[in-house]
Amino acid sequence: MSCTSVRVKFICRLGYGDALPKDEEFAGGVAVFGSNGQYATTSARNTDIPAIVLGRKGSYGKVNWAPDGCFASDTTFFVDERLTAENLRWLFWSLQTLGLDEGSQEAAVPGLNRESVYEERICLPSLANQVTVANYLDRETARIDGLIAEKKRMLTLLEEKRAALISRVVTRGLDPNAPLKPSGQHWLGEIPAHWEIQPIKYLAVVGNGSTPSVENADYWHDEGYPWLNSSVVNVSPVTNATRFVTETALRECHLPKIQPPAVLVGITGQGKTRGMAAVLGIEATINQHVAFIKPRSQKLDTEYLCYSLGHAYAFLRSDSDGAGSTKGAITCEQLANMKIPVPPSSEQIDICTRIRQSLAVSKPLRAEIQRSLDLLTERRSALITAAVTGQIPQEEMRA
Repeated sequence: MSCTSVRVKFICRLGYGDALPKDEEFAGGVAVFGSNGQYATTSARNTDIPAIVLGRKGSYGKVNWAPDGCFASDTTFFVDERLTAENLRWLFWSLQTLGLDEGSQEAAVPGLNRESVYEERICLPSLANQVTVANYLDRETARIDGLIAEKKRMLTLLEEKRAALISRVVTRGLDPNAPLKPSGQHWLGEIPAHWEIQPIKYLAVVGNGSTPSVENADYWHDEGYPWLNSSVVNVSPVTNATRFVTETALRECHLPKIQPPAVLVGITGQGKTRGMAAVLGIEATINQHVAFIKPRSQKLDTEYLCYSLGHAYAFLRSDSDGAGSTKGAITCEQLANMKIPVPPSSEQIDICTRIRQSLAVSKPLRAEIQRSLDLLTERRSALITAAVTGQIPQEEMRA
């Protein structure tokens, strides 16, 4: 396909979105687009039909398609037929090849600079060839997207199966015929009659840390003591750190030195990490957004505690939202007073063994599905680039 490399500023103009008044949110059936896609509705459009919406702030550089037009918010740019003479759907695909989300051109607030976008180059074919490219990519990406959705569904089913197993064994044990008793906890339901139910504070020490001043060079050193933030609870066990503090920081900032075995819990924010738990596999200290739970004796197995807290994830989040704050937080006191099921020590170990065995069986399948998903995602990106840069013959795209 013959085409000429042309700067974006000669192909289209980027219109600025508008601020949406609060009382206009959900006032009608028109989609409201922010940087990350649709997030609300309103009564009137500020674009033509259809429109391209580019993230300008936040998830900057993300390219969205609004088939019925939309209200483009003030965190976005938009392009519709008033702002370009080219095929809009072709332009939608072409903009995705520019890597607009790979870097910020604004120092104070991360975002997308319009003039920088204008200087990017796009391969510009004839209008007829633009239509061919757009139709081809619509067809082929729809096929790939179907396969991607199927792979994601399979991963979701595996995760649901994993969660169901953990929930069952940490609340009912391994003997399906064991007599049950009420736990007294609405999130827990019935538990085996021979289990105990106790507050964590009777079984473990609960605490959290802080963040030493980043302006004090005496507090930070690449070869210091591991210092962890809440991001670590996304993967269990925690076996490494990316930041380190000095003995001076540990002493002056009263940071706890936590030795395994222990469990870490994310305790602040609206993101998914609040309420998530992970086993601590290294000696470390933590910041104020993480709590540690360190069992006092072998009566409470650390791995079992982590699985039990995983089952309580939804409860921890809803309980910490109780004050109505927009910034949810779990306190160390809440964790300490939280009542959990406590099987005999040997049974805790057996439960953890059963979970590990089940996860070991599903791990290869999960890895294979993820590998296929990654390959499909790469294939989709490569296909878009090849089509809009003229690497695929027009005859092949029309076939």
